[in-house]
Amino acid sequence: MKIITTLLSSLLLAGCISSDLKKSEQLLQDFHCAKIDTEQMPHSSMTDYYQQMLYSSKAKVESYIKQYHQGKELFDLPLHEVVEQQYDLYKDACQNLGGILSSSETAS
Repeated sequence: MKIITTLLSSLLLAGCISSDLKKSEQLLQDFHCAKIDTEQMPHSSMTDYYQQMLYSSKAKVESYIKQYHQGKELFDLPLHEVVEQQYDLYKDACQNLGGILSSSETAS
């Protein structure tokens, strides 16, 4: 009986992790900022900050997802919640640079 319970618990946990990973991968597809014209943009520490934020938040998410695929759980939170936090930073940086997010979120 213990073996069956352990097996079912493992399958349930694997299913939850798989679902969380799929949600995270789908959200990663929304990390696309369009219509930023860097040639017209004045160079300042703020634009440098936002450009770095665009790059680093997407790079972090890609790294987190890759590590989850390798079986490493990095956070106490579900992965998709961490990805959503990084997406909020990405979205703010994109908008502050005058960009437009090309995701389903902008359509609503």
